[in-house]
Amino acid sequence: MSLREHLDVLLHDWLDVDTLFTRERHAEHSRETVGAVLDLAERIAAERFAPANRRADVEEPRFDGERVHLPESTRAAVAAYVESGLLAASQDAEFGGLQLPCVAEMAANAFFSQASVAIAGYAMLTTGNANLIAAHGTPAQRETFARRLFAGEWFGTMCLSEPQAGSSLSDVATRAEPDGPGHEADALGPRYRLRGHKMWISGGEHELAANIVHLVLAKIPDETGRLPPGVKGLSLFICPKFLPGPDGRPGRRNDVALAGLNHKLGYRGTTNTLLNFGERDGAVAWLVGRPGDGLRCMFHMMNEARIGVGLGAVMLGWAGYEASLDYARQRPQGRPLGAKDAAQPQVPILRHADVRRMLLAQKTYVEGGLALSLYCARLVDEARTGTPEAAADARRLLELLTPIAKSWPSEWCLEANSLAIQVLGGCGYTRDFPVEQYWRDNRLNMIHEGTHGIQALDLLGRKVLADGGAALKLLATRIDTTAQRAGQVAGLAEAGVALAGALQRLGAATRSAWATGDAEAATANATPYLQAFGHVVVAWLWLDLALATGASRPGTLAATRYFYAYELPKIDAWLAPVARREALVRELDDSCF
Repeated sequence: MSLREHLDVLLHDWLDVDTLFTRERHAEHSRETVGAVLDLAERIAAERFAPANRRADVEEPRFDGERVHLPESTRAAVAAYVESGLLAASQDAEFGGLQLPCVAEMAANAFFSQASVAIAGYAMLTTGNANLIAAHGTPAQRETFARRLFAGEWFGTMCLSEPQAGSSLSDVATRAEPDGPGHEADALGPRYRLRGHKMWISGGEHELAANIVHLVLAKIPDETGRLPPGVKGLSLFICPKFLPGPDGRPGRRNDVALAGLNHKLGYRGTTNTLLNFGERDGAVAWLVGRPGDGLRCMFHMMNEARIGVGLGAVMLGWAGYEASLDYARQRPQGRPLGAKDAAQPQVPILRHADVRRMLLAQKTYVEGGLALSLYCARLVDEARTGTPEAAADARRLLELLTPIAKSWPSEWCLEANSLAIQVLGGCGYTRDFPVEQYWRDNRLNMIHEGTHGIQALDLLGRKVLADGGAALKLLATRIDTTAQRAGQVAGLAEAGVALAGALQRLGAATRSAWATGDAEAATANATPYLQAFGHVVVAWLWLDLALATGASRPGTLAATRYFYAYELPKIDAWLAPVARREALVRELDDSCF
């Protein structure tokens, strides 16, 4: 089954997207309009993005001291995406958007991530940037910046990390000083001058659009000139590469300079930069929201980016799975184990049990990951357009599942890429075949938008405890409902029992982790907890998919059987140190290393 056909099944047979068309926001849409958008995305991805992917990897961005050079095919691919209008597919009509359901927009983006995740990254960052400004900016900021970002006239970035402050945002040292007496505000809001350095900024410099809008975390010094400590001192600023003129068009160059390009393992088609703000007079910037409210505002983009990173990881895994499956069908190697005659023709390696194991593992990872990504996007739609109670539930679940949506695909779809290389054998690690690039690209996603450790701390340290565990209870109810339904279906009842047991053990480990109330003891093993949690969630989604579509899709039933036989049992090893609050890693003396 092609990706296009698979998306139809997920959207219409499982996620019941058709019910969204009865709601006012999506009333002008139907199954036919969604299908047309998916067809358009599939065509542009195939004609523009896929052919440009290898060249973007081989011809890395190059800085000659004045400008950054990218392959012409990258520019053409990005231009085709902008011309399609898909940047604003799910946005409000007032911004030129189509008001397409978010889940349909994410399904369309799957094609671009599969074809070239690096080139697609420019669009993901731009949409997230615009969404943040639309949600937290002033009317003038929305009109000047968000509208042009959604139109693809300008592109956007997010500037958090610094050379000395990666995940530790409390150590951000970029300064934001009011722009002189009497000049603190203009039509775009309170105006500041930024001075500092930002590292690992994707899309930070290029000529793919007329302007680049940087969203920058910085600190406003107090009366003594000292920067406020901690993340509560962070504020958020809009700092464009070119300052908007009176007509809104790019004017003079702002004091933002490219200090250098980072040379990455993968995602080479996306420029990755070190930016200097304020080498001369200070970079002009406008405050978004209130002083000290920067991290809360930035999470609007960060959480969206985390789900986008998860989708990118899924589709890299998907690309590798398709390539290795095609290879396994065509590559003759070896004979059945019982064959006695050496002259007997060789069989395609797909016939060998271990190759089937590796392919089935890839299938469960990538299709399970895609279900997870689209489920989260469906929650966005419910939060926007559902009844007050349904919307509140959707927001709770989305908050809880965001760390999983980012981390699970970036770990297990990377494993899918590793298995794809293994299926191809010696061909797998040569550049004559694409699977080695898929692995290199995907390896970055375990770090993008927060490492596994950061996501794990967020999950076990905050999300499962929020509102007295309300989101966790809500998720448990939905998982239990699926398990109970499966108990009434021949062939799925055993999986239903296994899922109910896994859920119970996850809950018990959560309670045990926090039994003493000691946060350090509870979260020392947060990463194995994250792994177990993710596997329980994906096991649930596979079973729910099997209930919705399995009767007509033997591949879904086979993948569900595989996940319950080979993957779900892993959670006990992960949960054991969590439940006993294993102290080894937090008490180990440095001399042991």
